[in-house]
Amino acid sequence: MFVSVVIPTYNRLPILEKCLRALEAQHPDPALDGFEVVLVDDGSTDGTVAWIQQRAAHFPHVRLIQQEHGGPAEGRNRGVHHARGDVIVFIDSDLVVTESFLACHAKALLRSWQQRGDRLCFTYGAVVNTANFEQPSQERHKLRDLSWAYFATGNVAIDREVLEASGLFDTGFRLYGWEDLELGERLRRMGVGLVRCPEAVGYHWHPALRLEQIPDLVRVERERAKMGLVFYRKHPTRRVRYIIQFTWLHVLLWELLTLGGLVNERSLRPLLGWLIRRGQPGLAMELLRLPLNRISVRSMVREARSQGMRPSF
Repeated sequence: MFVSVVIPTYNRLPILEKCLRALEAQHPDPALDGFEVVLVDDGSTDGTVAWIQQRAAHFPHVRLIQQEHGGPAEGRNRGVHHARGDVIVFIDSDLVVTESFLACHAKALLRSWQQRGDRLCFTYGAVVNTANFEQPSQERHKLRDLSWAYFATGNVAIDREVLEASGLFDTGFRLYGWEDLELGERLRRMGVGLVRCPEAVGYHWHPALRLEQIPDLVRVERERAKMGLVFYRKHPTRRVRYIIQFTWLHVLLWELLTLGGLVNERSLRPLLGWLIRRGQPGLAMELLRLPLNRISVRSMVREARSQGMRPSF
């Protein structure tokens, strides 16, 4: 099995270096005939391209592909087009993997192929969220790290022919969110099974919450709401309504939990600042998720009404 690791990246150079060094440190395994890393730069402006080109000798497995800024869906499709492997692994450029990461995916795929008698499956590794930049792999697995997504490109491996038969990613998802779960819906309808592979661990780094980040987090939620409706128009099912929270139940839930909007990103700022100063940015982020979810759901309802749609139960 020859594996192509496809990574789209945009202005993430500091953590990207850790991501690529971890991939270069992969242990050999009989299940692996070799691997490559197809890095697709999505128009970065932080010097990523020059940095990679200057250090090419340090990253012999990396092939750099460049594109104008078009988003992760376009980047992943371009990466698959340039990939040489018969298996595609998708990770994000802020994921730092263990030394046995690729071998674990490869062995789990081979076992499943043998048991099933076909290649209609993909492996889904474990993602541990961390704000520890210096030593991301020191983070322990937490309950909130569990994901119920069917297909999330932070850590999956899939047969290339199966992936291509699905039609790859929809490049209509140009803003933040949902392009991987939408592909997952198509894979699920094709009968492609999910195989959990907790041994393939990746540590997803994101910086600890700062108050200055809040406007950007609000913007992201509004983008996610727009892309959620793109997802729903392609798959107008109850299942997708619940995935994107496009139901009256979710509207009521977030109205109740935020006391009708009294608990919002502005009213929480003093408490969030206090928690951050006390060394609890993770707890601060969990509290902030309450108004962020309300913003996302309300934005989706407004956008839907402008398009002649409405949520349901």
